[in-house]
Amino acid sequence: MDNNTFIDRYFYSEPGLSFYIEDRNNKILFDTGYSNIFIENARKMGIDLQDLDYLVISHGHLDHTWGIVPLIRLYTEARLEKRPHKIPEFVLHPKALNSRVMDDTEIGCMLNPDKLRKHFDVKYTKVPYWLTENLVFMGEIPRKFDFENTEPLGKIETSGIYENDYLIDDSALAYKTSRGIVIITGCSHSGICNITEYAKEVCNDSRIIDIVGGFHLQNPSKKQLKGTVEYMMKLNPKETHACHCTDLYSKIELSKAVRIKEVGAGLQLIYE
Repeated sequence: MDNNTFIDRYFYSEPGLSFYIEDRNNKILFDTGYSNIFIENARKMGIDLQDLDYLVISHGHLDHTWGIVPLIRLYTEARLEKRPHKIPEFVLHPKALNSRVMDDTEIGCMLNPDKLRKHFDVKYTKVPYWLTENLVFMGEIPRKFDFENTEPLGKIETSGIYENDYLIDDSALAYKTSRGIVIITGCSHSGICNITEYAKEVCNDSRIIDIVGGFHLQNPSKKQLKGTVEYMMKLNPKETHACHCTDLYSKIELSKAVRIKEVGAGLQLIYE
């Protein structure tokens, strides 16, 4: 599920993100979007979300976490009806569930840790956590580049005090293949270049096949966009699938450095 759909593909979209990933027999849901749309899209694609091994959240914003509530409803109904289903391990950064506000409006996750523990085996981690032999949740991303993540986005509550929110919980996935790494992002608030550098370190591989997900380039500063384009030009990934929080002008500028591919709800990608 993404902000966009393909022409003549009959799926739903919304300003959010959700990816379903399979690695051999392991099934992972990465983010849940804003509503139950990802569940409807999964049904249309023949994907059984009651057979997940992991639920992974990139960060705590509403457009990536509010779909957890309808997912819990799906599992609860299965239990009540005594239908076969799994309860996935829930993997996220320790601050992903903290209250977040912007202009006095809550923009964080609807559920608190106590509620979630009633439904999931919750795994909080700041360090890389391998979900499979090849797929890793990267945990807390080191901030290396001075052109990324320079401005706070709203406020986050920590120990009863609201402070500037630099999205320290924003993370991503990296998938190791025989030909290099595929990076899968949520919003990339921590910086798409920072994420990529850390993925190379965690996976011990500098070859990047693809970067799929949000690049957090929405009306970016000239410094950020210039730095990102220059970095991507040096990185030279095989292709990129920039979506969600990436505006058209940024995609056009990125296309001068890398091969930008179309993304929309219903997209399926295979890596070996």
